[in-house]
Amino acid sequence: MALNLGRLKELVAQGEGEHIEFKNKAADPVKIMKEVVAFANKSGGYLIVGVTDDGGIKGVKDAMEEMFVLEQTIASYCKPVVNYDAFTVNINAHKQVVVFKIHENERKPVFLLYNKNKKIGKAYIRVEDRSVQMSPELRSIMKARWRGDEGLFSFGEKERKLMQFMENNPKTTVEEFSKSENIPLKEAAMLFVQLTISNVLEVIPGEMSDYFMLVEKDDEV
Repeated sequence: MALNLGRLKELVAQGEGEHIEFKNKAADPVKIMKEVVAFANKSGGYLIVGVTDDGGIKGVKDAMEEMFVLEQTIASYCKPVVNYDAFTVNINAHKQVVVFKIHENERKPVFLLYNKNKKIGKAYIRVEDRSVQMSPELRSIMKARWRGDEGLFSFGEKERKLMQFMENNPKTTVEEFSKSENIPLKEAAMLFVQLTISNVLEVIPGEMSDYFMLVEKDDEV
């Protein structure tokens, strides 16, 4: 489905946020892939090229070249494959805006490869108007969900401590629980991951730390 100028102006008027990112031009296409990966790992979004940070619709002179460069970079640096739709929108007789509508990936996490030969990369996720590096815990949760892990666990002493801790700290981090209960950070992280996979906890990605909350259960009628 094509994107017209009216719809473009509506998107730009919303400003940058969880689902929208502006770029004046694709001067550093690999760096821009942070936004592409972050959108794919969250719930999708729009990468709009030819718009300034303050929402000025300036356009680019060679929209097809900008689109080609970004498409090639997505194919080379984003793994697994990212699905998207790409559009150009005429803003006057000489310039266009390039819009990439990035779809949420079914397979997560998506990585930005910094070393293609060794397949070394980083995963990012959108938090408000920023693309932040994904935590190891969130990566593990996403991988487990993609594999279809059921997340079965035995309710032991550590699980009991966590439930008691969360009664008084309904929104907490792995670090806070680890420090409070004197549990090694790695063990605490594994516990949070396991309970999130099992749908006991839900994770809220953050810029500095992820937060975890108990999943609210529906009351039986």
